Amino acid sequence: MSEPTTATALLEIVELANGDIVLQRVGAEGAPLVRIRFSAESRGYMAGSRLGVARAMIEAGIRAAAQQSGSEADVDYVAGRGDAGPGPVIH
Repeated sequence: MSEPTTATALLEIVELANGDIVLQRVGAEGAPLVRIRFSAESRGYMAGSRLGVARAMIEAGIRAAAQQSGSEADVDYVAGRGDAGPGPVIH
Protein backbone atom coordinates (compact mmCIF):
# COMPACT_ATOMS: atom_id res chain seq x y z
CA MET A 1 0.00 0.00 0.00
CA SER A 2 1.44 3.39 -0.96
CA GLU A 3 1.94 6.19 1.53
CA PRO A 4 -0.29 9.30 1.32
CA THR A 5 1.10 12.16 -0.71
CA THR A 6 0.98 15.80 0.29
CA ALA A 7 0.61 18.51 -2.37
CA THR A 8 1.27 22.15 -1.59
CA ALA A 9 -0.70 24.92 -3.27
CA LEU A 10 -1.29 28.51 -2.29
CA LEU A 11 -4.99 29.21 -2.77
CA GLU A 12 -7.31 32.06 -1.88
CA ILE A 13 -11.04 32.55 -1.43
CA VAL A 14 -12.27 35.70 -3.16
CA GLU A 15 -15.71 37.30 -3.27
CA LEU A 16 -16.29 38.65 -6.77
CA ALA A 17 -18.19 41.83 -7.62
CA ASN A 18 -21.23 39.76 -8.71
CA GLY A 19 -21.39 38.08 -5.27
CA ASP A 20 -19.95 34.74 -6.38
CA ILE A 21 -17.30 33.28 -4.10
CA VAL A 22 -14.40 31.52 -5.79
CA LEU A 23 -11.40 29.43 -4.83
CA GLN A 24 -8.41 30.18 -7.02
CA ARG A 25 -4.65 29.84 -7.09
CA VAL A 26 -2.90 32.96 -5.81
CA GLY A 27 -1.72 35.04 -8.76
CA ALA A 28 -3.17 32.65 -11.34
CA GLU A 29 -5.28 33.80 -14.24
CA GLY A 30 -8.14 31.92 -15.81
CA ALA A 31 -11.10 30.06 -14.42
CA PRO A 32 -11.30 29.53 -10.66
CA LEU A 33 -10.97 26.03 -9.22
CA VAL A 34 -14.34 26.32 -7.44
CA ARG A 35 -17.19 28.80 -7.81
CA ILE A 36 -20.01 29.08 -5.27
CA ARG A 37 -23.15 31.02 -6.15
CA PHE A 38 -25.82 31.27 -3.47
CA SER A 39 -29.42 31.87 -4.55
CA ALA A 40 -31.18 35.05 -3.48
CA GLU A 41 -33.26 33.01 -1.04
CA SER A 42 -30.22 31.39 0.59
CA ARG A 43 -28.40 34.76 0.77
CA GLY A 44 -31.38 36.05 2.75
CA TYR A 45 -30.99 33.26 5.29
CA MET A 46 -27.24 33.70 5.65
CA ALA A 47 -27.13 37.50 5.92
CA GLY A 48 -23.44 38.40 6.37
CA SER A 49 -22.13 34.86 6.82
CA ARG A 50 -21.81 33.85 3.14
CA LEU A 51 -18.01 33.90 3.17
CA GLY A 52 -17.84 31.79 6.31
CA VAL A 53 -20.28 29.26 4.85
CA ALA A 54 -18.38 29.16 1.54
CA ARG A 55 -15.08 28.72 3.40
CA ALA A 56 -16.51 25.78 5.37
CA MET A 57 -17.87 24.20 2.17
CA ILE A 58 -14.54 24.54 0.36
CA GLU A 59 -12.52 23.25 3.31
CA ALA A 60 -14.81 20.21 3.69
CA GLY A 61 -14.51 19.48 -0.03
CA ILE A 62 -10.71 19.69 0.02
CA ARG A 63 -10.47 17.40 3.03
CA ALA A 64 -12.91 14.89 1.49
CA ALA A 65 -11.03 14.86 -1.83
CA ALA A 66 -7.70 14.43 -0.05
CA GLN A 67 -9.06 11.57 2.06
CA GLN A 68 -10.46 9.78 -0.99
CA SER A 69 -7.18 10.11 -2.87
CA GLY A 70 -5.07 8.97 0.08
CA SER A 71 -3.46 12.41 0.46
CA GLU A 72 -3.36 14.74 3.40
CA ALA A 73 -4.89 18.21 3.44
CA ASP A 74 -3.69 20.87 5.85
CA VAL A 75 -5.68 24.10 5.68
CA ASP A 76 -4.36 27.32 7.25
CA TYR A 77 -5.66 30.87 6.84
CA VAL A 78 -4.11 34.23 6.00
CA ALA A 79 -5.63 37.56 4.99
CA GLY A 80 -7.57 37.26 1.73
CA ARG A 81 -9.16 39.56 -0.82
CA GLY A 82 -12.81 40.55 -0.61
CA ASP A 83 -13.06 39.32 2.94
CA ALA A 84 -12.54 41.18 6.19
CA GLY A 85 -11.58 37.85 7.73
CA PRO A 86 -8.83 35.42 6.84
CA GLY A 87 -8.45 33.75 3.46
CA PRO A 88 -7.07 30.27 2.96
CA VAL A 89 -3.59 28.96 2.49
CA ILE A 90 -4.06 25.32 1.65
CA HIS A 91 -1.13 22.91 1.85
